[in-house]
Amino acid sequence: MQKIFIIHGWTYTTRAWDEFMDKVKSAGYEPVMLHVPGLTEATDKVWTLHDYVEWLKEKLGQEQEAILIGHSNGGRIALAFAEKYPAKLKQLVLIDSAGIYQRGWLIRTKRAVFGAVARLGKKITSSQILRKIMYALAGAKDYKNASVEMRQTMKNLILVDLRAHLPNISMPTLIIWGARDKATPLSDGKLMHEKIKGSEFFVIDEAGHSPQLTHAGLVSKKILNFVKKDGF
Repeated sequence: MQKIFIIHGWTYTTRAWDEFMDKVKSAGYEPVMLHVPGLTEATDKVWTLHDYVEWLKEKLGQEQEAILIGHSNGGRIALAFAEKYPAKLKQLVLIDSAGIYQRGWLIRTKRAVFGAVARLGKKITSSQILRKIMYALAGAKDYKNASVEMRQTMKNLILVDLRAHLPNISMPTLIIWGARDKATPLSDGKLMHEKIKGSEFFVIDEAGHSPQLTHAGLVSKKILNFVKKDGF
């Protein structure tokens, strides 16, 4: 049975993938959810994108020409892996992928808050009200819920800009995006499609950041059709 590997985004549960995985299974494939260290797998270290790329290499093991799906932060990892180890992948699917350095006011606010939290350290930790206000200003729910190590990990990851690396992605690539995504804007998807040669781009008008949850049937159908094009 052909495996389809999945890297979820910045989340502490994979329940959002249940319906999607059921549909993939019913089509005769074996979806393999990779549990990301610091999120759905325990870790006590600070991670970099390079660390996650090497972690993925270890997880895939002897697999050659694998099919890989990456959502959000999982897409960021998948993109970096695809550039470094192209022979390991046959097809790449990106769903509302991270990886483009954001220069807008919202992300600048988040970075400012993250930096302030780091500088203030225990002073802000001791003030629950101040901490909540700063996190609310940044819209940083993921950051608030993260461990100390994963807060630094998030800062490491959001500083990475993969746009210059996109033309190096060589395997067939499908890009799926929710038009209403507020976390990774549609413009990022368009840029990835423009820079990744030969990529396919599919936009779901009514979807937000997680179309695999809200439109599981449509997303699974699109991915399975893409996978089958190469004979699987």
